[in-house]
Amino acid sequence: MSTLTFPTPSLRRWAPIFAVVAMFAFGSTGCSKKVAETEAPAADDAMLGDSDSGKAGGLQTVNFAYDSFVLDESSKSILKANADILKDKASVKVQVEGHCDQRGGTQYNIALGEKRANVVRNYLVDLGIAEDRLSTISYGKDRLLEDAETEAAYARNRRANFVITSR
Repeated sequence: MSTLTFPTPSLRRWAPIFAVVAMFAFGSTGCSKKVAETEAPAADDAMLGDSDSGKAGGLQTVNFAYDSFVLDESSKSILKANADILKDKASVKVQVEGHCDQRGGTQYNIALGEKRANVVRNYLVDLGIAEDRLSTISYGKDRLLEDAETEAAYARNRRANFVITSR
């Protein structure tokens, strides 16, 4: 490691600040922890992800019709199954994420995504899931599953999915 020298006393007093800035700008060495590759997986790895990826312990994503936050019978059936899973795993907390397709304005889609997340949350509460286990967030059109501009892609993007926040 080389040492920085400063030619004048006025620059020397700035040395600690330069060092901190350089550390953040170029990264520090020896301070990060590398996880051993041989670590055993957690006992309940099935409850580590989100419903979009299928790694949320069986919780399934709910899809919505265009410009709607109404739960249809298929969505209600999925939510009843999700409620059964959550009742069985009483310590699990989830975040319900509301999403939209890429059509429409940003603010409109944030509001629509929020309505979707809230209607799903409220339905689960009505099915007996404690409110303190469910949080919501809206991503509007910011987190698409598919970028394509087809009806099939739009339909996949209009959803409320579940993310495990604690087990």
